[in-house]
Amino acid sequence: MVSNLIDGRAIASQILGELGARVAALKKRGVVPGLAFVRVGEDPASKVYVGRKEKTCAELGIFSETKILPEATTEAGLLELIAKLNIDPHLHGILVQAPLPKQIRESVIYSSVLPEKDVDGFHPANVGKLMLGDPTGFHPCTPAGVMELLVRSGVQTDGAEVVVLGRGNIVGKPMTAMLCQKGKRANSTVTLCHSATRDVKAHCRRADIIVAAMGVAEFVKANMVKPGAVVIDVGVNRVPDASAKNGTKLVGDVDFARVQPIAGRITPNPGGVGPMTIAMLMQNTVRAAETQNPG
Repeated sequence: MVSNLIDGRAIASQILGELGARVAALKKRGVVPGLAFVRVGEDPASKVYVGRKEKTCAELGIFSETKILPEATTEAGLLELIAKLNIDPHLHGILVQAPLPKQIRESVIYSSVLPEKDVDGFHPANVGKLMLGDPTGFHPCTPAGVMELLVRSGVQTDGAEVVVLGRGNIVGKPMTAMLCQKGKRANSTVTLCHSATRDVKAHCRRADIIVAAMGVAEFVKANMVKPGAVVIDVGVNRVPDASAKNGTKLVGDVDFARVQPIAGRITPNPGGVGPMTIAMLMQNTVRAAETQNPG
């Protein structure tokens, strides 16, 4: 039986292999791609995520450094650090790890990173370029990773009916913008569903592709999926599990065990979107280094 899984780890590995050649080409010209991570506080999940990104940088030959600030850091203090990173010629990309403490406004921080170093794709200039279909901007890493998963898996997006579940600024909104762009890699008809959408099930049942990014554990049930549909699970949710060592387990936004037999293609969770997010961060960083050092 042929598996219907979309292997995010394998596709991410392929992309990193391609980036390795570009990193080598930059180094031949004396340019080492550089990426700064900024973490405020000791959020356990943030520490894990930054650690994974640091590890991938090292494997790819990208220079990285991590700036760790205390939980009580003021917004002005964080802005001062970012101003220094903005003018550091050895750093081509800057990533400020979310979540940030309550006293710091994320919108202010994301707008303070230079657009050409905004490898997260959150600066208003890059958001605007995404909406306009301008390829010179940086796209947010998770939805960009979903696009690569679809394209490299041979999923037909041209003319496809797509339902995006969730209207967040990190995944839902940019995902919708990417999929509806005019071009062979997108060109979809997109419905964006959220907490106020009436009859979400009816929307999902007509979709050729579902991208679940609501942040609700196992929200997408088998009776919401059209047979043969492609299902992309972006969600990361911690739920109780008495059999687990710490009493909890991580699940996605899709009821995977029941949806997989119905879906034409489906991402596992973990092993689907997660590795792609890191791969696209590396791709943005390499492109930033190339753009800032034309040769």
